[in-house]
Amino acid sequence: MNKVITIKTDAATKKAAQELAQELGLTLNSLINSYLKQVIVTRHVELYAPEPVTPKLEKLLEEAEESIKKGEVGPEFDDVDDFINDLRS
Repeated sequence: MNKVITIKTDAATKKAAQELAQELGLTLNSLINSYLKQVIVTRHVELYAPEPVTPKLEKLLEEAEESIKKGEVGPEFDDVDDFINDLRS
């Protein structure tokens, strides 16, 4: 016998989840049930919370991209020993 679980989420999350489920040919209910079953079988919960890109981080990324374009980066290494030897020199 099926039981009802009630959850609360914001409208944007619900809409995005419904759209994803539809793209996969599923209902939101079946998507949530599948995830719960996966968690039970694998005993593994994976959460994803992306870091927001702050103005400071955006500036650092731009600076890094500029350094790469100018060739102001260190050499590439084929193995860890070469990397460690370069650090020590």
